[in-house]
Amino acid sequence: MIRKTLFAATALTLLAGPAFAFQCPADMAKIDAALQTTMLTPEAKAEVEALRAKGEEQHGAGDHQASMATLAEAKSILGIN
Repeated sequence: MIRKTLFAATALTLLAGPAFAFQCPADMAKIDAALQTTMLTPEAKAEVEALRAKGEEQHGAGDHQASMATLAEAKSILGIN
């Protein structure tokens, strides 16, 4: 029973990684769209653009958790979910 539970937990953990990977591009698209329509100070816009670039870099490196956190910070500044 314990072996089955551990196997199931491991399988779910491994399968969750690709799910996060597909969220990053969607978040980047939301940020890009919001940058076109949201009025920000030049400083805030530069910060959002830097966070978006960092998130894309992290995504490309396979660090999807960090990418999602970085992109979430950019979305917070923009006021989007």
